[in-house]
Amino acid sequence: MKQPNFELLNSPFRAIYEEAMKSAMQAEKDFFEKHGEPMYCGFAWVTIPNGRSKFVNWCKKIGLGSKHWSKGWYIWNPTGSDTQSMDIKEVGSKAFADVLQKHGIDCYMGSRAD
Repeated sequence: MKQPNFELLNSPFRAIYEEAMKSAMQAEKDFFEKHGEPMYCGFAWVTIPNGRSKFVNWCKKIGLGSKHWSKGWYIWNPTGSDTQSMDIKEVGSKAFADVLQKHGIDCYMGSRAD
């Protein structure tokens, strides 16, 4: 995953993003330590339905995520995890989405098998 360019824009959203990343990475680590790496391959992401929200505008400016194919915005594999395990990616994406939701950002985790 390409790392966002925080030098372009610093705002309160940076702290939310960093909290979400920390939570997602910890969730993935905890899952791996408990279950190993299940070999059910797939993908996971966070969808933000409102592609014109302030958070999405911030994401666009720093290069985080991309336009969702139907509407809104999505952040594919938020932690950049290099595993093929859909379970691990789902846990990380869910934790990332939970933090965004805690801060009032409407979003949800999505996934699909490979």
